[in-house]
Amino acid sequence: MAASPVIGSFVAADYAVFALMLLVSAAIGVYYAIVGRGQSSSREFLMGGQSMTAVPVALSLTASFMSAITVLATPAEVYRYGASYGLFSLSYVLVVVVSSEVFLPVFYRLGITSTYEYLEIRFNRATRLLGTVMFIVQTILYTGIVIYAPALALNQVTGMDLWGAVISTGVVCTFYCAMGGLKAVVWTDVFQVGIMVAGFLSVIIRAVVLQGGVSNILNHAEFGGRLNFWDFDASPLRRHTFWTITFGGTFVWTSIYGINQAQVQRYISCKSMTHAKMSLYINLLGLWVILLCSVFAGLCLYSVYKHCDPWTAGMVSAPDQLMPYMVMDILRDYPGLPGLFVAAAYSGTLSTVSSSVNALAAVTIEDLIKPYTHMSEKNLSWTSKGLSFLYGALCIGMAGIASLMGSLLQAAISIFGIIGGPLLGLFSLGILCPYANATGGLAGLLSGLVMSLWVGIGAQFYPPLPEQSRPLGLTTHGCNFTTAADAPFLADNWYSLSYLYFSPIGTLTTLAVGLVVIFLHNILIKPGLNSCSFFSYFSLPSAAVFHVTHECPDRLCQYLIYILYIQCPQKVLFHMLLCYSLNLKKILTHLHTMPHNDKVKTCF
Repeated sequence: MAASPVIGSFVAADYAVFALMLLVSAAIGVYYAIVGRGQSSSREFLMGGQSMTAVPVALSLTASFMSAITVLATPAEVYRYGASYGLFSLSYVLVVVVSSEVFLPVFYRLGITSTYEYLEIRFNRATRLLGTVMFIVQTILYTGIVIYAPALALNQVTGMDLWGAVISTGVVCTFYCAMGGLKAVVWTDVFQVGIMVAGFLSVIIRAVVLQGGVSNILNHAEFGGRLNFWDFDASPLRRHTFWTITFGGTFVWTSIYGINQAQVQRYISCKSMTHAKMSLYINLLGLWVILLCSVFAGLCLYSVYKHCDPWTAGMVSAPDQLMPYMVMDILRDYPGLPGLFVAAAYSGTLSTVSSSVNALAAVTIEDLIKPYTHMSEKNLSWTSKGLSFLYGALCIGMAGIASLMGSLLQAAISIFGIIGGPLLGLFSLGILCPYANATGGLAGLLSGLVMSLWVGIGAQFYPPLPEQSRPLGLTTHGCNFTTAADAPFLADNWYSLSYLYFSPIGTLTTLAVGLVVIFLHNILIKPGLNSCSFFSYFSLPSAAVFHVTHECPDRLCQYLIYILYIQCPQKVLFHMLLCYSLNLKKILTHLHTMPHNDKVKTCF
């Protein structure tokens, strides 16, 4: 099918479908504002009173970061670089297992609202504040991108004013987030993830009918080199290979599901740890469904325009506009369906922005206000709502930056890699290394941040050459790829790394520098480690549990050992547990003689 130089426009039915989605989303916020008048504390507003069940939280987890970027940018990515993007399905499995078995137990048992409270318990207040500031910057930048994405779609298919669409997006989601709190956000996400799937299916079914069946679409994709799942090229300069997606992608998404406030806040709002873990595993099914829809939509996009690429032909100004262009091209004779697709893009954005605004309000209350003021719970609840409005307005303003970032998908993942990678390294250092201290944690975090900023900012100024990222061929010829003559040496290697490696660089640098600094700190400043404590220096929590299990098989004892091992900064206790296999009675005796034992007792 040839690309049409003129596409359709919205009709009354399209506007009706789109308006209905906005109306239902706002109505959910109003409903929970009315029934939740008893939310007199900030914790009830931000955590839903820890009464949520697994299924709605799972769908909310899926919707939170499956935004309009997924609806618009992922099909364009598959169109240009092939279906290898589908290998993220493997990354998601690793991410869910690590998040549910390593990070979730720590956060849930501590009973915290902000994940960065852990950093103060494990390290010190300065580390907590730095982590909080990094999260706030990361989230505002990312949210600006996901607000801009559907506005771009609306501008392309309807001619609606771009910034009018940006403002309306921010206003609607800020409204129901501030009115109803976490419960409104979660149940709105449940509705919106259904809209996202319906929007994808409307496009996919129509494309399958036009192209004569699924087999024809797959044949076109194979002939065009799009079914490139098993590309095992080990070059880190390649944009998407098996290794960049499974290795780099696992780091990126673990920084989201494992430690990102927006996601952690959801699963620790569950009424039990069993429900929390179930929500993560059920969410895996949702991730697979959305990924399958977005990848196959990209293959449909290629099948429809395999002979005439609208982007290089100048019919759209950016690859991210390809999906809305196809929607108006193939669905213009079906009133209401273009509106459904745009509603799907908007639903993705509303779910993400509301999640981000709620998380930003939570960390601001818990990390920047509560420790320094003595406000009543009622005042904190009202402050939470005010912060939701404030951050909503700020995210709308930051959407202007997104218009300068090029590829929306790469920009979004780059932000998570550059800032989320070092934070993942810091949390991993605290949980996995018992002798980690504040000096090593801060040194590692700052080193990881500098390293990831270096490669990330460099990649923005010196994008990788086509022969390095290797976009697949399109039938419109004549594109002239050039680079500046004075590009530095690093532009051809360091700055050309796949954007999926930004997160591993930040995480591994943080861990490596942190461990070296911790080692030097204990050897030079605190000499005298004996052989047993030196042997256990880099031990994992599981090693402590295994060591004690032989002498103390009771599961409760294993649980106590695990929690004490990863949470208590008292090195003497770690030393005793590893060296002498204390029984349950002795453990409890030492627990009650420890400094700050009230904080540790909250784990039980």
